[in-house]
Amino acid sequence: MSVVCIEFKPGLEGIPATQSSISYVDGQQGILEYRGINVGQLAKHSSFLETAYLLIWGHLPSEEELKIFEYDVRHHRRVKFRIRDMMKCFPETGHPMDALQASAAALGLFYSRRALDNPEYIRSAVVRLLAKIPTMVAAFKLIRSGNDPVMPRDDLDYSANFLYMLTEQVPEPLAARIFDVCLTLHAEHTINASTFSAMVTASTLTDPYAVVASAVGTLAGPLHGGANEDVISMLEDIGSVENVRPYLDGLLERKAKIMGFGHRVYKVKDPRALILQELAEELFDKFGYDKNYEIALELEKAVEEKLAHKGIYPNVDFYSGLVYRKLGIPMDLFTPIFAISRVAGWLAHWKEQLAANRIFRPTQIYTGDHNVSYTPIEER
Repeated sequence: MSVVCIEFKPGLEGIPATQSSISYVDGQQGILEYRGINVGQLAKHSSFLETAYLLIWGHLPSEEELKIFEYDVRHHRRVKFRIRDMMKCFPETGHPMDALQASAAALGLFYSRRALDNPEYIRSAVVRLLAKIPTMVAAFKLIRSGNDPVMPRDDLDYSANFLYMLTEQVPEPLAARIFDVCLTLHAEHTINASTFSAMVTASTLTDPYAVVASAVGTLAGPLHGGANEDVISMLEDIGSVENVRPYLDGLLERKAKIMGFGHRVYKVKDPRALILQELAEELFDKFGYDKNYEIALELEKAVEEKLAHKGIYPNVDFYSGLVYRKLGIPMDLFTPIFAISRVAGWLAHWKEQLAANRIFRPTQIYTGDHNVSYTPIEER
């Protein structure tokens, strides 16, 4: 009798779950590519919606294709009043990620037809989700304060419109451009936790709104998308450059996690962190300095001195919060903004999954007992 040996890998670390042509990461060299194009090139030359098109349909759009795509997204930004009414019933103290997950799932009630073999259905779902997720994030931000949502403006581009819906003020062009680059940088990152969650949900052939809601719920955890909030809290706890090294020593002594540092894949500085750091400096030059940036620089230096030999460097979360805060975005919206951008990647994997679908059904290694007799309740 042959015995099959199955090696247990906690967290499925290093185990391929799929084949994909969407994105590529080289963690040793600090390379991130979307469909073969370096993310730095896209950050410099592309827009978020053009990048989303690239990820989902596999090629850069022509000028006409991009024009039509942008037009469709602009004119699908509004959400049903029943969804807004539902959001008004959410508790003011609820986290925006929970509100977003519920609202994304609710979209499926209004667009529940599952024509997953119909290219027009797939396109319409992509457009609706890219268009409406930012509207719902901005709406909850205002609703929880007792205000009506700000309606989207069709004359503003994707990023400028979102910033406008938060404040009812048209943003400075530099602020809108930098925010758009942030969305591009966060749009996709291979098979991370939320993308895997999306793929597992997609493999059951449910609707794409449930796929996105599932991924939002996964992204909400502090070990995934919630870390940039914790970075800002950490920098504020440190308080000054002089406190950096004692604070770090305390974390290391307790073997506590240093928020914004380390990555399962990257063993050098995250290429997205390099770009985000440049964006932060642009913002500070234009709109004024943030003292926490000086603390962040000193912390990065101290961590590199102590932990570089372990491949621990800043990840994408370390500088993104500083950028968002300078843009006037509340801290608990940092992760929903991550979701706004990552919808593009989730939908790309959803579409790729549909092309050669097989439901995910991993196995397990059983560690429990066998042949246990049932004990009547009076004898327990």
